Amino acid sequence: MVVIQAHIYSQALWPEKHVTVMLIIIIPLNKQCHKLQVLVALVSVTTTAFNFLFMMIDIDTLLAWGAAYKKVAAGDVIFREGTQAQFYCQLVSGSVRWVNINDEGREFLQVMIEPGECFGELPMFDDEPYAATAIANENSMIIRLHRSTFLQLIKENPEIHFSFSKLLSHRLRFKFFLLKEMANHNPEHSISTLLSYFKEHKKNICTKCNMVKLTRQQIADMTGLRVETVIRAIRNMHNKGELHIEKGKVYC
Repeated sequence: MVVIQAHIYSQALWPEKHVTVMLIIIIPLNKQCHKLQVLVALVSVTTTAFNFLFMMIDIDTLLAWGAAYKKVAAGDVIFREGTQAQFYCQLVSGSVRWVNINDEGREFLQVMIEPGECFGELPMFDDEPYAATAIANENSMIIRLHRSTFLQLIKENPEIHFSFSKLLSHRLRFKFFLLKEMANHNPEHSISTLLSYFKEHKKNICTKCNMVKLTRQQIADMTGLRVETVIRAIRNMHNKGELHIEKGKVYC
């Protein structure tokens, strides 16, 4: 028996994410046979799919259950806070922000959605309205599955249901983390801790060059700080050598 471990990179579904697949390949005893027989193809898949805030259902599975693609343009509102949910949504390409907007129009960034991630999943489980508004940051493609069909899908696939439970736990922990840092009243510490958290969980940080994908405004919207405070804090952190700024980009 030969065990082969391969690293697969998928630009379309898992950009900047690696999938480790273990294959068990049985080499036949008959030396006349020139083909290898793969008896059990997939033993384990280790991805970032269920880490931190990342959760996806296989695209082919969604399509088989009747899901449909939908194009959205930059700035389009995909759904609004307080409206009833009709679809499970998953981002295929592009970028989406999940925000709460106050009466003055200021956004509080809940999470930045990357390709492969789901968003707006809370109403799928509690039948309540959307807790936040989803807005496309750029021209994007999403795939949607009607809520009733989604519920049947996870009912018949308990491993997917369990993964969503894990996802919701991760996102709840992240909210505890943010609230703790917002109460800290030390902008540099809050930003440093937030970036370290993202780096550890491979979220919003380029895994190749450690460039922060969030803008200073988005960091401000996520932490409740003023953008001027974020700009000043990041500059001070650069001067201390805690991070690096090059051509306006932040690296940590």
